Amino acid sequence: MAFSMLQLFLLGALGPRLVGELGVSPAVLGWTTTVGFGTAAVLSPLGGRLVDRIGPRRSLVLLLSVSAAALALIGAAPGPGFLLAAVGLGGLPQALANPATNKAILAAVPPGRRGPVTGMKQSGVQLGAFAAGLPLTALAGGVGWRGAVWTAAATAALAAVWALRALPADPQAAPAGPRASLVPRGAIAWLAVFSLFLGCGIASVNTYVALFGAQRLGMGPTSAGALVAVLGVAGIAGRVGWSKAARPGRAEWLPGGLAAGAVGAAVLLVAAPSAGPLVWVAAVAVGVFAVAANAVSMVLVMQRGAPGRAGQESALVAAGFFTGFAVGPLLFGPLANAGRYGTGWLLVAAEFGAACAVGVTWAVRERRRGH
Repeated sequence: MAFSMLQLFLLGALGPRLVGELGVSPAVLGWTTTVGFGTAAVLSPLGGRLVDRIGPRRSLVLLLSVSAAALALIGAAPGPGFLLAAVGLGGLPQALANPATNKAILAAVPPGRRGPVTGMKQSGVQLGAFAAGLPLTALAGGVGWRGAVWTAAATAALAAVWALRALPADPQAAPAGPRASLVPRGAIAWLAVFSLFLGCGIASVNTYVALFGAQRLGMGPTSAGALVAVLGVAGIAGRVGWSKAARPGRAEWLPGGLAAGAVGAAVLLVAAPSAGPLVWVAAVAVGVFAVAANAVSMVLVMQRGAPGRAGQESALVAAGFFTGFAVGPLLFGPLANAGRYGTGWLLVAAEFGAACAVGVTWAVRERRRGH
């Protein structure tokens, strides 16, 4: 999970260096997230079917291998066009990550432990945020941003070798069954829409918070990148804690509540230019509330999903999340280009507010239906 989205966090944490050294504009920085997650959103439904057919081990080896290749190409990018193409390749690992890991949990973990294990699994994404925001950003200060990205690529390649040698073999590939619908329905549809709005807000924060710190709060590139690390650490704690609390009967209310907390985090970002330390509090709050809400939605997929379709239904919810990741920075980028970060953070608050409305409405409907 850490490697599946590492490129996103690296590009956000290294944003001040990329703007200064590679000549990308703030808007193009947003386009990197849009291209990567747009690709992931398109591939996610097909990726879910692939995982259901070939099994989690083969899928994870493929995920790590492609991650290594994408990171290596990002490190070699001579300009914005090549950079965007490399980021597009990195959309495939993102499409495979949730279906493969959720299917592995359903196969190997007893039902009573799936919530906490899912939280630990989802926290791997935030481990990637920490790695990008602290050690890799610090490494970039010594060997340059390309050296830091190539170090990440080599680590992903080693992880692929480990997965091939250490993970249990997959069962024989199942024959192709009837083609499942690629349109989410019922609880999966609600979670997909919730994830879309949630992804819009999270992606904007991930992509622009370091640049905001450097351009508006006077932070150096390394300390600005550390904001992403703080968000990552808080996200680990939030995902583990809230996923453990997501028991049937209670879990349905968590998405709306966590999204409400995320609205408060965005408001803190609006206020940060007047009180600089608030940006650190905001980064923690985004991790504890917004980032954690995505992990809770995956717990709900496993609680509510149809038997035998864990990969496909995880992928449909992930597709909503990735679509939000593609759209959010696209909307925020022009505001960052114009220096209107306050308006951008208000937009993020509105996106989190929409996620809250969807989550609360769904929970009320579920209560009325007796779930």
